[in-house]
Amino acid sequence: MLLDEVIDKAFDYRGNVTVVKTDGSETVGYLFNRNRDAAAPFVQMFDLDGAGPISIPYSDIRTIRFTGRDAAAGNSYAAWLRAKEAKAAQHPEKGSDPTPSRGA
Repeated sequence: MLLDEVIDKAFDYRGNVTVVKTDGSETVGYLFNRNRDAAAPFVQMFDLDGAGPISIPYSDIRTIRFTGRDAAAGNSYAAWLRAKEAKAAQHPEKGSDPTPSRGA
């Protein structure tokens, strides 16, 4: 996978990542911005303590590891709807008609 693709996935990820730099150092935190169209493309992130924003040029990034839990995993609308339907199936309302009329 190309670095641009990894960065895009890290940007969409809603958990912490570890940016491994070309000098071997690592920065752990939340990647919240990237600009591949800048003269010198970069990412921005907040570290684990909330310090930042920290800007890291693409040219300094060796790889990115997805090290934190994605806080939004499983929280899509489809997942919410499935959970709601499952709950409704377990606890149907008494006396309710599942197909209410739309008027006469």
